Formats: sequence, structure tokens, C-alpha cells
Amino acid sequence: MAKNINLTGKTAVVTGAGSGIGASTARLLARHGAKVHVADINGDAAAAVAREIGGGAVDHAIDVTLPEEVEALAKAVFDDGGRVDILHNNAGIGHGGDIEQTTVEDWQRVIGVNLLGVAYGVQAFVPRMLEQGHPATIVNTASMAGLFPIAKMAPYCASKFGVVGMSESLDAELRPRGIRVIALCPGIISTPIVRDGIMRGQLGADQRKIIAFYDKHGVSPDAVAADVLKAIARPRGVVVSPPSQVLAPYLLHRLSPRLAQPLARTMVKIVSRG
Repeated sequence: MAKNINLTGKTAVVTGAGSGIGASTARLLARHGAKVHVADINGDAAAAVAREIGGGAVDHAIDVTLPEEVEALAKAVFDDGGRVDILHNNAGIGHGGDIEQTTVEDWQRVIGVNLLGVAYGVQAFVPRMLEQGHPATIVNTASMAGLFPIAKMAPYCASKFGVVGMSESLDAELRPRGIRVIALCPGIISTPIVRDGIMRGQLGADQRKIIAFYDKHGVSPDAVAADVLKAIARPRGVVVSPPSQVLAPYLLHRLSPRLAQPLARTMVKIVSRG
């Protein structure tokens, strides 16, 4: 069904679209006919993706931790075309480290990008989307770490569990009004998130090994983009991608949080081996 979805005449906005999942999603939405607004904190990366996409794609350099910049993005998009059919709040940052080596600034940065960045996107776009009078879809990028706890990733898990809860709450509120809200929960994906993320203590020392693990075992972000397209075609509250990585830990945690704890402690050790 998703392969045949026609987005001609639709407008999509993707944050964090300069690389990784965001760039793959922007490309795929454009291939299916959408006009895509490519937003990223790295303006050069956003411009490169927009040029590659073509078809009237527009690039925007924004920092999602600044609500005034997200508001300006929403205003620019609606001034340009008067509608948004797909909003993918995807911008994110990684974090790993022992809690005693994690700083207050780390918490503020991770929560600011991963959770508040999504909230600011919702606040800027949803009122306008409600006024446009036709159905729309919002996809908020969470993580496997928003469904299952992982040791030494407390700030990241807190931000991503928050995105899942926010998305489910908003879907309950907005679905009757024509806007579906989806929490996208990727597993180990081959993106720059580990390379560019905040790593403290032993995880910082093991960062090269962790990057190697992601390069070797990570799924292509194109596969996640394909799952985003499927979710737009047939919305579900929570989308795991790929299911082979995420579904078993998710179900284990739902069945018994106590039984999930040994795996939560082990996962970071497995990844750190490279």
C-alpha cells in the first residue's frame, strides 16, 4: 500500500533532515510527490538535501531548541503554501554515560533537542494545521529507548519516553479533529547519532567501538523512512522500526519491567564491544 501512496499536492516538513532518518524521509516523501521543507540546524546540510530532492524543495536552517525559530519555520511554510499535510519532528541528539559523569548541561541539551524540540514543533504547527480543514499526519521520532530502558542512557531515555507519551496523548486529543500523531521508535540505525552525540566516561572512551557497532549492525535509515511512509498511509500510534530489533524488548518491558532490567543493563555492554 505504501509503495503506491501518492503525495502529489501535499506539503511535508521534516526537521533534522540534513542527514540520517530525516534526510531519508525527506527524499522518500519527495519521490512520492510531496513538496518537502527540509529543516536542520546545519543549514548547508539542509540545502544539500533540498538540492538533491529538487521539485521545489525548500531548505531551512533552524535550531529546534529555540521556539521562536520553530515558530518562524511554521509561519514561513504556511506563508509559502498555506498547508502542511505531514510534519515529521525528527531532530534529535544522542547521549550515553554514567550518571555521575553526566552534567546538568547534558540533561538540558538532550531534553531541549529531543523532547522540547518536538513540543515546540507541535505548538507552532498544530494550531495552523487545525485551521486548514483537512486531515494531516504528525510523526514524532522517539526511539527504542522510548519503549525500553537502557542503562547509562538516562537523559536520552527520559527524552524519548517523553516523546512517546506526548505523541500518544496528542493522538487521543487530535485524532477526532483530523490529525493523526505517531511515535516513531527506531532501533539501531546507521546514522551519525553516535558519532555526533554526547558520550561521557567509559562510553566516551568506547565511542569508536560503538560507532563501529552501529556501522556493522545498524539498519539503513532508508528502511526507517519506508516505515514512516507506511505509517502515513495507515496510521498507527506507535511504529517500531525495524520490528526485528525493537519488538521483543518492547513486549518484554510491557510484560514485566522487572524481567527487562537485566537486558537493560546488558544492552549497552553489547554495543560497547564494537
